[in-house]
Amino acid sequence: MKTKKLVAVMLFIGLCLFSQAQTNQRSSDPDNLAKEYFSQIMGVAVNATTNTKLYQFVYEWLGTPYRLGGDSKRGIDCSKFSLAVYENVFNTTIGYNSRNQYDNVTPIRKNELQAGDLVFFKIRSRNITHVGVYLGDDKFAHASSSKGVMVSNLNEAYWKRYYYNGGRPKLDNARIMTADANKNEKGNLN
Repeated sequence: MKTKKLVAVMLFIGLCLFSQAQTNQRSSDPDNLAKEYFSQIMGVAVNATTNTKLYQFVYEWLGTPYRLGGDSKRGIDCSKFSLAVYENVFNTTIGYNSRNQYDNVTPIRKNELQAGDLVFFKIRSRNITHVGVYLGDDKFAHASSSKGVMVSNLNEAYWKRYYYNGGRPKLDNARIMTADANKNEKGNLN
């Protein structure tokens, strides 16, 4: 009986030491710390947090109030939020409203979504009326008209009901739009 207890105690101590070694190894990498932090805040598994810059950008905007046509931290709407994500995280321009953004993506299936893809909704309409940025683990960031910038789950009944499609910006369109934006920016400086 004493031998079984002794073996159990030694196994427990060994597991504790192994767990501590794993924690110390992960915490020494700043990128892993950031991923763990953002995964907890946004409800996305650590292994799904592939783009730290994306999660940091979303985190900085969480709680920003909704304002139709707004494009600042004083207030922003859904399409301006997704545009801001793409301009700041991916250095790409994707369009200025949700329907225009949908025209500039390659549609993808829900089960193929990757962090940074766009998710589109038709809320009580035949047209696309809402857009968000996919984060992973069925979570997406968006500017909600009722709660401002937040993270929601595609599996919630409301979002499931109105989900239309996912999309990944077309590389050629993204390059052309970025080049056009750069030209316009340079043209406006003169």
